Amino acid sequence: SGESSEDEAQMKWEEQQIKKAVKFSQEAYVDDSLHKFQPAKPKFDPSVSLPPVNLEDVKKRLTERITSLQDVHRAHQREYEKYMEDIASSEMTVQELEKSSDATLNYKFYRAMKTYAENLINCLNEKVKDINELEWAVHLLLQQRAMALLKRRQDELKNEAAYIQHLTSGNDKPTNGSLEGDEKVQLLKMCEHRRACRRQARECAGEGDHHEGMSSDDELAPTEVTEFQKSKDNVLEDSRKIFEDVHADFCDIRKILLKFQEWKEKFPESYCDAYISFCLPKLLNPLIRFQLINWNPLEQNFTDLEEMPWFRAIEEFSDAKNISESKRDADPDEEVLCRVIEKTVLPKIGAFVKNMWDPLSTSQTKNLVQLCNNIFEKQVLSRNERSRAKEELMNMVVLRMKKSVEEDVFIPLYPKSTVEDKSSLCSKFQDRRFWSAVKLLSNVLLWDGIVQEDAVRDLGLSKLLNRYLLLNILNTPPGLDSIEKCNKVVACLPERWFQDLKSGSTLPELLNFCQHLLQCARTLYKSNHSKETEEVLLLLVKVKALQIVEDFIEEYKLEHLKSIIR
Repeated sequence: SGESSEDEAQMKWEEQQIKKAVKFSQEAYVDDSLHKFQPAKPKFDPSVSLPPVNLEDVKKRLTERITSLQDVHRAHQREYEKYMEDIASSEMTVQELEKSSDATLNYKFYRAMKTYAENLINCLNEKVKDINELEWAVHLLLQQRAMALLKRRQDELKNEAAYIQHLTSGNDKPTNGSLEGDEKVQLLKMCEHRRACRRQARECAGEGDHHEGMSSDDELAPTEVTEFQKSKDNVLEDSRKIFEDVHADFCDIRKILLKFQEWKEKFPESYCDAYISFCLPKLLNPLIRFQLINWNPLEQNFTDLEEMPWFRAIEEFSDAKNISESKRDADPDEEVLCRVIEKTVLPKIGAFVKNMWDPLSTSQTKNLVQLCNNIFEKQVLSRNERSRAKEELMNMVVLRMKKSVEEDVFIPLYPKSTVEDKSSLCSKFQDRRFWSAVKLLSNVLLWDGIVQEDAVRDLGLSKLLNRYLLLNILNTPPGLDSIEKCNKVVACLPERWFQDLKSGSTLPELLNFCQHLLQCARTLYKSNHSKETEEVLLLLVKVKALQIVEDFIEEYKLEHLKSIIR
């Protein structure tokens, strides 16, 4: 066994040696073959001449190389453009597929919007009857109060005129057929009591520049004030219950507009095609009138429209710029606020003008003028040059002022002997009526720039001044009293009327007034009242009657007064 193991080891060793010998011989053969087939490096032989090379050949080869590269670049560029077109086409395909995938969501939105609009309209249709009734109730209360004050003023005017007429006719007491005794005398005493209270209040307030007759005389008895306020509070209490059972989404104007704003942002094309900007003013009309139930522009410190929640909400909606760029320049929602004012606010103001406004009240007139100025100047009513709602309102203003001129103006004429005594009843009554007419003239002329100028000049100058005031002024002796009356009349006239006048002539409606001033100046000058004469001439200068002043200065050789016409 020992020998066999040694034999096996010997055989393994021999096999290993044989393998090593074979492997070595193969590697040697490979090395020989590599050396055999490896090309020999060329050796530079200086005796061999190279072909000649010149600059033109180099330039030609470079040009050919550049041309070849440019052709390759153009081919790559065309291939790149084709790839970009394929990418753009793929993106459009993706967008179309995405849109088609949003069709379900779009349908849900439109269906929800349709349901909301139907519910909103049904809600407002149900509430509009209650809103109309409450609005009418408040207007009726205000109209009844205004009519009561107007009737009281006219009755007192008739009673006082009749009472003074009886006194001047020689009767100490009025007859039963004319004044019905003590009842109407008591009314006159109440009127005088209110007048005395106002006089005392002015003295306490330090108001010196005031004439009897320029007050509105619109005070109510405490019982009347209490009864009116109680009735009004009852109506307002009922108004608070109208939308108690309504969700804010259907009665809050801001939230309603947010719904339509969402539509406008998501689908501007369909929003414009639906003409929503034309529908919103009518849709919001009941809600706006509901908020205006307690609004009275004739009262002192009334709430401005700009401060109301509905106004701010619509203003923000109208100013929003969420529509697409292509339509932003002609955004129809910019006129929503204008249409709301035309369709809702102006008719309400017209109702106040027709039924409640007293043109003899300066405070009420100033409030209306300020309100109209704010609306017509700050808010462009529409892109149309003429607004029908504005024209109707202005016509209503003119008719109401014309009615006041015809019914409220009464300036009696008494013999000079009865009015020479300024403390007499006749003189006081005549002065009160004159200054009341001057106050109406001032209020009428406040509308200059809003109402058409022809209408204002006709009412203020042709009717009030020439028909009533001038007659009283002509019967007033030249002096301080006459100058003060003329000065007040001139102070009422708008300066704008005289800015473009030329040739030294005044307005045609003021010719008679200027002739009176000329006669007054002559009388005063002849009476050696030079200061008063100069005051009258200054009045003529203010109304641009410069030719009259120049002729007067030349006639009386008053060279030192030429400076007043420069």
